[in-house]
Amino acid sequence: MSPLFRREPPRDRLVTLIRKPGCHLCDDAQVVVEKVCADLGVRWEQKDITEDLELHDQYWEQIPVVLVDGAQHTFWRVDEDRLRRALTD
Repeated sequence: MSPLFRREPPRDRLVTLIRKPGCHLCDDAQVVVEKVCADLGVRWEQKDITEDLELHDQYWEQIPVVLVDGAQHTFWRVDEDRLRRALTD
């Protein structure tokens, strides 16, 4: 989609990485999230499922989980190109 028709500028988006300590897939996902968000000027945050019972109950089998604007985008492996498209389309 052309940037002229994008609903929200990328900088107004929010990426959330749901993870837990000691998770190598989470570490890999964070590298991708940090890179894409830095390139596009998008805010991102991380949440630890060991500190949030609701997140734990919802996502414990899928971590790492990436949300874009609160909606689940992916889990386990984060594809850089796919995340970039989700934030710019």
